[in-house]
Amino acid sequence: MAVYVDNARIPATVARIRSRWSHLTADTEPELHTFAQHIGLQRSWYQTCKRPCAPQGQPCPHWHYDVTDTKRTEAIAAGAQPIDIRKWVEIAKARRAAARATA
Repeated sequence: MAVYVDNARIPATVARIRSRWSHLTADTEPELHTFAQHIGLQRSWYQTCKRPCAPQGQPCPHWHYDVTDTKRTEAIAAGAQPIDIRKWVEIAKARRAAARATA
């Protein structure tokens, strides 16, 4: 199992934090939550889609935490694998395909 952080670095202001943001995800949700807690992310920052994006009854395949550049660097130092944003899209597509196969 692995944890991944992409290189999206999307400029945005969230609350009072102005930064570049990337996506932190993992092979499993429990692994993601454990890792996120380890690097100081709050569980309430966990994100999924606001609208249905998977077959009915299946979880959203886009689950992740958004992280600032500082947290991205910290995540990599803690063992997250840096990936290109295109790989993040592939991960989400694979999750969606797996959900459809079991639906």
